[in-house]
Amino acid sequence: MDGMGIVRGLGVTLKRFLDTYIEDIRWFGKRYYTEEGVKHRMSTDARGIFTIQYPEEKLPVPEEFRFLPFLLYDVGPNGEEHIRCTSCGICPKVCPPQCIWIVRTNDPNTGRPIPEPEKFFIDMDICMNCGLCAEYCPFDAIKMDHDYELSVYDRHAKNLFDKEKLLKPTSYYADIRPVNYAREEAARAEAEAAKAARHSKE
Repeated sequence: MDGMGIVRGLGVTLKRFLDTYIEDIRWFGKRYYTEEGVKHRMSTDARGIFTIQYPEEKLPVPEEFRFLPFLLYDVGPNGEEHIRCTSCGICPKVCPPQCIWIVRTNDPNTGRPIPEPEKFFIDMDICMNCGLCAEYCPFDAIKMDHDYELSVYDRHAKNLFDKEKLLKPTSYYADIRPVNYAREEAARAEAEAAKAARHSKE
């Protein structure tokens, strides 16, 4: 009640203020806009200001961080692209906010469905980033991205992603989620080996 709490609080602020300048001098200008500087300010050893100067600086995200969904395609030996999605329709059914729309491809001669989407849309402003679409996809065709920047002036023109905007190669997925990618590829190789073994017995 004698005001000492306010004085102590101001003392903490002053110490933080002075520590910031001392750290800036000690780091010789490398404290900001460098990967090493960002890591130091994220650590418990940080003194002074430790805020990230966004958007020039960005915090590294963990591998399991999820935001925007995207579609995967495999690149063949001759550079051809094979979309993993078969337009099975599971992801729109499990999507809680119902932000996924798929138009299936049909053979123009027979009218039968072709296992590839003609059109694929996701409204990113409605998407709640839950990851259920990626979790339930039986073909590992849809994954969650690390890109969290969605600021646009026209959401209808920019944030309604079509198939072309959603498609990314498996190499991109391997870069952002190396552990998951390696585990999935090992499981896929094991399944293929088991399948080949069954065929050889027959």
